Amino acid sequence: MARLIAGIGTSHVPAIGVAADQGITDQPYWKPLFDGYGPVRAWMEKNRPDVAILIYNDHCVALSPASIPTFAIGVGEEFKPADEGWGPRPVPVVKGDSNFAWHLAESLILEDFDLTIMNELEVDHGLTVPLTITCGQPSKWPCQVVPLEVNVVLYPQPSGRRCFALGQALGRAIASYEKDLKVVVLGTGGMSHQIHGERAGLINREWDTAFLNDLTANPQRLIDLTHVDYMRDAGAEGIELIMWLIMRGALGANVKEVYRHYHIPVSNTAAGLIILENR
Repeated sequence: MARLIAGIGTSHVPAIGVAADQGITDQPYWKPLFDGYGPVRAWMEKNRPDVAILIYNDHCVALSPASIPTFAIGVGEEFKPADEGWGPRPVPVVKGDSNFAWHLAESLILEDFDLTIMNELEVDHGLTVPLTITCGQPSKWPCQVVPLEVNVVLYPQPSGRRCFALGQALGRAIASYEKDLKVVVLGTGGMSHQIHGERAGLINREWDTAFLNDLTANPQRLIDLTHVDYMRDAGAEGIELIMWLIMRGALGANVKEVYRHYHIPVSNTAAGLIILENR
């Protein structure tokens, strides 16, 4: 049977990908951030998951504002990096696991979650930057990937409660897959940040730290947060953290935090990372 071994939460700041692609990660501005990625890459190398379910948001690149699904799943055999206006990132094509993805889609839809099925999907920095953070810059990605896309760009976004419930259903779907697979779930986006308006550049370290603490110790508090809570305390784009709740919901009630990294500023945002092993 498939086994969910861990969840990883990580920011997907586009500038992180630019720094890696341009080979400037040893510059003084970037070095403290990238030094903190060594342990997660070592964890991935040691545990060698077969498949990563990567929860992210498209930034109106592959999915235009003309048609925005609340939840969408990529079921193809591969996903090419998208051109976000300055050419695709020079990273490997993302390889999918179509059989596993279709199983997840069937299971989630039959549990009454309305997913859009994406047979073709290009992936932007929301998906490729977390792969760089966790896997470095290999000639090919070390595991297959199932993209799970969430609308956090256009109102109304799903609630954190709905995202957590989707994660719980995702955990059941993984456990019901008959093939022997080691699976890791990545929830991406955040942490506190706002990129427009009078509060552009907002970062709230205290709020971010409490969020990381409660992923392990008190997820119920996070489930109960409203959209207004995120906007007020974590900035307009802090709503991306609801995608971390899908990751947390997929895990069991008891988890072990094995690593955490938090750094500010990255571009004009906070960057967080956490590894939670399933117990």
